[in-house]
Amino acid sequence: MKKFFFLFAVCLFICTKQIQAQQINLASPNGEIVVSLNIADRINYTVAYNNEQLLTDCYLQLRLAGQTLGNNPKLINFKHTTVNETLTPVLPLKYASVANHYNQLRLNFKGNYAVEFRAFNNGIAYRFVTSSKTDAYVTGEDFVVNFPANYLTHVQQPGRFKTAYEEPYTHIESNEWTPEDKMSVLPILIDTRKAYKILISEADLHDYPCMFLKGTGTNGIQSAFPKAPLEFGDDGDRSLKILKEADYIAKTSGKRSYPWRYFVITKNDKELIENTFTYQLSTKNQLEDTSWIKPGQVSWEWWNDASPYGTDVDFVSGYNLETYKYYIDFASRFGIPYIIMDEGWAMSTRDPYTPNPKVDVHELIRYGKEKNVGIVLWLTWLVVENNFDIFKTFQEWGVKGVKIDFMDRSDQWMVNYYERVAREAANHKLFVDFHGSFKPAGLEYAYPNVLSYEGVRGMEQMGGCYPDNSIYFPFMRNAVGPMDYTPGAMISMQPDVYSARRPNSGSIGTRAYQMALFVIFESALQMLADNPTLYYRNLECTEFITQVPTTWDETQVLAAKVGEYAIVAKRKGTKWFIGGMTNNKENERTFNVCFDFLEKDKTYNMTYFEDGINAGRQAMDYRKKSSTIKHSDKITIKMVRNGGWAAVIE
Repeated sequence: MKKFFFLFAVCLFICTKQIQAQQINLASPNGEIVVSLNIADRINYTVAYNNEQLLTDCYLQLRLAGQTLGNNPKLINFKHTTVNETLTPVLPLKYASVANHYNQLRLNFKGNYAVEFRAFNNGIAYRFVTSSKTDAYVTGEDFVVNFPANYLTHVQQPGRFKTAYEEPYTHIESNEWTPEDKMSVLPILIDTRKAYKILISEADLHDYPCMFLKGTGTNGIQSAFPKAPLEFGDDGDRSLKILKEADYIAKTSGKRSYPWRYFVITKNDKELIENTFTYQLSTKNQLEDTSWIKPGQVSWEWWNDASPYGTDVDFVSGYNLETYKYYIDFASRFGIPYIIMDEGWAMSTRDPYTPNPKVDVHELIRYGKEKNVGIVLWLTWLVVENNFDIFKTFQEWGVKGVKIDFMDRSDQWMVNYYERVAREAANHKLFVDFHGSFKPAGLEYAYPNVLSYEGVRGMEQMGGCYPDNSIYFPFMRNAVGPMDYTPGAMISMQPDVYSARRPNSGSIGTRAYQMALFVIFESALQMLADNPTLYYRNLECTEFITQVPTTWDETQVLAAKVGEYAIVAKRKGTKWFIGGMTNNKENERTFNVCFDFLEKDKTYNMTYFEDGINAGRQAMDYRKKSSTIKHSDKITIKMVRNGGWAAVIE
């Protein structure tokens, strides 16, 4: 009898272990991507593409006060489901409709929590879901990913959690990235060197800090998070010092879903640019009425130091009424719906209610309305926080939107600040452009009045903004959401001769490169950063730039290689636009471009701008040409170093 009970106990123990050490697979709809989960002492997983393992020995945990979700997990049950639907974004940055097809695995665990995995044909995502009745104190989250071989990581590394997200990209061997090295913001891009690329970011971020990543020192990466701030002190007119931090990263509802951690996985670099993961995984539109949200271009005075000049300027230019009326007239002539009034429109950065009398905001709002041009006002985040009724005041004045700057943090408090701003601005029919900001992570879809984010090493960095860095944006920063890069320079130089400063601001890259950025870079609020005087003097370039839409019905990437080049075609209605950009390769690049995205049996007119014969040395050299084109045609295009190519087809 004793022997019987002993054997029974052993069998029971083995069966229990087998249940808890289950192997569960989730495949993408086409079967090419497979996530293999092993539920044992942790929730472990590996990821394979066409049976080739890309990520290995990965695991996830959510550490709460008194409980670690994912540590010795007790699986209750799991369920597979399939979703195949079409989504319609309010502001379509890539597509008027988005196919959302995935297989989902939900694993329910003892302890009032679940983990959801989704497998798409171009990647995977997972998140925690909790159902506790009490608040949760999240002390940490373990996002741990390991690589089966040495990969190349493309990362953006600040020195600390406080950052404007404007560092240039660095490129690190995965087996050399140690915990002592600088961490990276999201997104990061991984080159497996086996034809596959993996883009990692997050979506549906709310009431929770942004995730950072750092090397493990053992050929892997792991998460890091800023602590929740508790006390603040004065730090000037645009920031606060954090005097005290909590011992947790978030205090939040015990009943909620946490941010998605996602991996875009592709064999084709084109798919990085075309992906819509942030949109697919984020909370959809929360606003009842979005008819008032009008994306578009905007003329910006800061980069060119408000300095129009020439025979048609019979006033002293600067940050004054006459100059801003000149910008409004310029915008009106070219159908640009907005101008931004940056720092200086108010008497003080601490007082948003008292306009600078030299500027006279009220007169400019009136004048702009007469010319069909709306006014956007710049503010520091701190003055907004201290005067949250400013949105009501701006609505009464007739302001159309706000540019809010210098947040430079992404802890839970600041993430919640973004959402409070978006909600309150929407209540008063104002759109928002966030500068000094972290990358998009879904708020812009819940509140589509959030038109753009900076969080990029954009053109305001002058000589610090160069194509060898910017060529990564379509594949990384812009691949996760809208990006306020502020293009449009009419003074262009090659890097070996670059020298420029405001008011004669200049850019690195050719004129055709600058024009192409309006097509390639995504932003629902797209700047024209340069001086109206220069736009008038370069009329054919200006006429092209100002007809480029900021939202699109369709996107097709014609050629792309991470770190080297991107050629993108986009359609709005019946018009197609093409933009091409390349890096600082010494010799020109040649591409054979097919037009099979056009309708058959139709003839189109194409106007295009290409690098001039001397553009490799004199970057402002370009040629404007025109031709007819058909569905079956192919043409050869050339781009010089730091060059570009731009076209409109109709």
